[in-house]
Parts: sequence; structure tokens; C-alpha cells
Amino acid sequence: MSKKARIVFLALLFLYPGALMAETRQNTCESPFGVLEFLNWNHDWNNFHYPDTDTRLQTIDLMQEAGVSIVRMDFLWQDIEPSEGLVDYSKYDAIVDLLYRHNIQILGLLDYSADWASACNRWNCPPRDNALFVKYATAVVSRYKDKIKYWELWNEPDSHTYWEPQDGLQAYAGLLKDVYTALKREDPACVVLNGGLSAGLAGVNKLYDAGAQGYFDVMNVHIFESPADPIAVKRAQAFVELTHKVMARNGDGGKKIWITEVGAPGVRRTSRAANWWMGKNPSEKEQARWVRQVYTELLKDENVEKIFWAFFRDTNRHWKTGVDHFGLIRNDFSAKPSFGAYKEASSHWKR
Repeated sequence: MSKKARIVFLALLFLYPGALMAETRQNTCESPFGVLEFLNWNHDWNNFHYPDTDTRLQTIDLMQEAGVSIVRMDFLWQDIEPSEGLVDYSKYDAIVDLLYRHNIQILGLLDYSADWASACNRWNCPPRDNALFVKYATAVVSRYKDKIKYWELWNEPDSHTYWEPQDGLQAYAGLLKDVYTALKREDPACVVLNGGLSAGLAGVNKLYDAGAQGYFDVMNVHIFESPADPIAVKRAQAFVELTHKVMARNGDGGKKIWITEVGAPGVRRTSRAANWWMGKNPSEKEQARWVRQVYTELLKDENVEKIFWAFFRDTNRHWKTGVDHFGLIRNDFSAKPSFGAYKEASSHWKR
């Protein structure tokens, strides 16, 4: 599809979401519809969000109904290797198998530091020895390379929350280089993404300044705007355009951009949830409008290949703010209006 035809198609979808039928689905390009979901969460710190296969299957069935083509999920080092040399893949084997059988691809997040390997005894610090992380990452890719081709190294390494201490991404770039080299040796066909950047254009520039060029296949960014802002979409579009300019200036103009986190709360007015970090919580209807805007306006940019809504399912009092209501479905698995908006949009792209 030409760029002009793509723009017309997306404009019609935004203005008349019910008018385009399944026959107009794209058969020439892979669906851009992804989600972030914590299918591996079965810990006390997340209130045992997915305690068993049945709850995961309930969510995955709904993902399939919504038209989700790819799920971004963690392969936590701490889960897989809780102490050095003690490895257990059983939980992840089951999740990968469920998604594979439902024809949903996976973007695997290789993160964070295991307690025993952390440079500062915390999960959000880099490993004390890159070789330890490379060994874990390579083993994970080796185990799942027949079913998973997309891998991301760390989450938001330009944020104090997820990487400490911050050093302009210097240490992260070194780890990325080591991991990228090892993964390409293990599976030359795999696609490696940098950890999703959260600090705007500063994060993109720092990634290149730290020497990461050549050690990721897709540029990975996160975009959060408040649906209450009347120019939220324009801000998001401008960020994507500027990101690609930085990429082109650094010789990466031919690479695609994946937005692996974009989202906003959808909160019932009766909820007592504290506001999220961008101010007043949007209502469920406002969230649905934002979903539709995101998947029409941002996909007009030919450099944007995939967009992952964060999250698919509401979380259970994990953040204790509106962030717990980012889901397209509620914690009890009931659908929000945003689920319908996502499903309507994806139906015109799915093969």
C-alpha cells in the first residue's frame, strides 16, 4: 500500500470506524497491533496477577479476539535463575507454548538483574559482570529461538526507576553490544531491540552518543501523553519524526521504529484510584478515544512499524494509582470500551 493510500485508509478508520469491513484488511504487511502484558506475574509483589494457566488462557483468548498480533513480556532473569546455576524455565515454557498455539508472536524482554548478579544488590542495577547476563540471555534465546524471533534488552534503561545509576547510557550501551553480538551468533535470524527509551529525544541521542549504533535492529521508544491534552497526538507524532531524524543522522534512517509502550488509564468515575503521573485519570471512554487516535494517527508515519498498548489487562493494586487501570480489559476480565476500539482498528489490518 502506498503512503497516500495508507493515510486515506487510516483517516477513514478514525472518522468512520464501522464503515470498513473485514475485506479491507491488509494482506501485504504484518499487523502493527501489539500489547504489553505481564503474563509472567505470579509473585507477592504483584498480588499473584496470573496464578495459573487458566487465568493466562482467559487473557490470551481475549487477546486473540481483540486482534493482538504480538505480546511484549518479560523473561525475568530472577525468575529463570534465582541463584547462580539453578535454572527453571517451566513457567516460561508454558506461557510461550500458550501464545504460540494462539498464533500470537512474542517480543521477549531480557531483564533485569538477578539478585545474586546485581552490581548493587538490586534488580534495577546493571549486572556486576556483563558475561553473566550474556550467558542468561543467550540461554533464553537458544531455548526459544524456534518460537521467538524478537528480543529486547532491558526496559527503560534511560530511567532512574529501571537503571541505576544513570551514566548517559554508557554502561547500558556496553551491555547491549555484548548481548547483541552473542544473540546474533546464537540465532542470526533474531531481531534485537534496544530497551524502550522513556526520556524522550534526550534518550535517543544518548543511545547514539554512548556508541550503541550497530547493536540494535529496531529503534524502540515509549510515548506517554495525556488524552486530556488537545495536542497530545501532535506531540507524539513530532517525537516520532524527530526520533527518525536522529536515526538518519546516525546512519540508521532505514531502520523501523517500534513504540513498545503507549497508554493511559481508563478509570470508572466511581473508582477511588489516585491520579496517574500526568494528572487527572481519563475515563474509560476517554481511554477508548485515545486508543483509536494512537492506532490511526501514529501509524500514518511510514517509519512506525508496531505499536504496543500498555497494558492489556488492568493490574491489581500494584501501582495504587490510575496506572493500575491502563488495561483494555478490567482486572476481572470484562472488556472496556478501549477493548472495542482496539478490536475495531485491528480488524482492518489482520490478515
